[in-house]
Amino acid sequence: MSSQITAFFLTASLALGADAFAQNWPQFRGPDGNATSTDAQLPLNWNASTNIIWKTELPGRGASSPIVWDDRIYLTAFSGYGVDDAEVQDKTKLQLHVLCINREDGAVIWDQSTPGSPHTQDVTNRVQDHGYATGTPATDGKAVFAYFGVSGLIAYSTEGELLWQAETGIKTAGFGSASSPVLHGDLVIVNASIEGDQVIAFNKQTGEKAWAIDEVKRSWTTPCLAKTAEGAVELVVNQIDVIRGFDPTTGKELWSCAGIDDYVVPAPVSHEGVVYCLGGRQNRCIAVRLGGRGDVTDTHKLWEVNIGANVTSPVYYQGHLYWASDKGIATCLDAKTGEPIYRERLDTRARIYSSIVRGADRLYVTTRDEGVTVLPAAPEYKELAVNTITTDETLVNSSPAISGDRLFLRTDKYLYSIGNK
Repeated sequence: MSSQITAFFLTASLALGADAFAQNWPQFRGPDGNATSTDAQLPLNWNASTNIIWKTELPGRGASSPIVWDDRIYLTAFSGYGVDDAEVQDKTKLQLHVLCINREDGAVIWDQSTPGSPHTQDVTNRVQDHGYATGTPATDGKAVFAYFGVSGLIAYSTEGELLWQAETGIKTAGFGSASSPVLHGDLVIVNASIEGDQVIAFNKQTGEKAWAIDEVKRSWTTPCLAKTAEGAVELVVNQIDVIRGFDPTTGKELWSCAGIDDYVVPAPVSHEGVVYCLGGRQNRCIAVRLGGRGDVTDTHKLWEVNIGANVTSPVYYQGHLYWASDKGIATCLDAKTGEPIYRERLDTRARIYSSIVRGADRLYVTTRDEGVTVLPAAPEYKELAVNTITTDETLVNSSPAISGDRLFLRTDKYLYSIGNK
């Protein structure tokens, strides 16, 4: 009997641990960068009075996504400057927030803010489009790392204690900053292409620089940690004209491949030893087999098509790539060949800055001002639902996060927890 009881509790403990791990969404586009929660049972429909578990007013705007670790949500925001046209435009008033919110009831646990850098880009229509809190934070459950471009990389404890700050450069360009940090072992890695033409790795505990990659040009994207067919981890950086692969522990360049001849914003996604890179105003997509050395353009580039997205990132699922471009065109490609399966304009015809996410067998496409369109995660186009929250007319520039059976959606004013009620 005692052995049966022991076995029961061991099984229950393992199941609980697996469930808790599955609920974590610790960085931009989830645990593996593929914006996927395989088992999430999310609602098909919601509105202002249906399937909203809670909503929490935020201290400022932001295009960053929420992240989730256990029972806590973390996200960033900005206030004091560039928030609206009527505001007095005093750049010294800019505050950059990192918030911790209770996952179950939406209560704010802590809100820490720091002044923006004197090098902060002046507000313009293009910058105001998304603001000064665009990078999504990352966490390992011990600390929270938030990147604010010229205002640097900031590390907080999970209780809100400032641990360290690090600068990455003071240059600005056009659209502002957009990259999000990724974590690898003891390192936090940021793409500071816009701020200093580098990708930089810092020690998570001390904030000391571990390595830097130079000549990273015109890249607003978040780097991708991808596994080769043999299981080795490579850091993939997509930039103007070239896709590059590195050893994430040392920063040593492993390979390069001719890329997209324009600036790059979408984050790459990988699956079974292949990385898929989108970008450019002409909308391109390139597939590269990982694990090469040197110039792999002729040996490892699998295909390239003139179909892609300028801003938004893709999802891989069952042999297909899915995304919805900033122009509101939903696309499905055969991941093996690059052949298009469908390209359809959303019925709302709305603009999109958010990247698509997958919950089980559904895709969630978040538009800026016309709600969330739900599609099947299948190679046929069908709009299953369009969900709007009519009581909130602020823009949505961030990608949702999924944790358990909840979808966390951030607008310029609120964070929503959406689930079946």
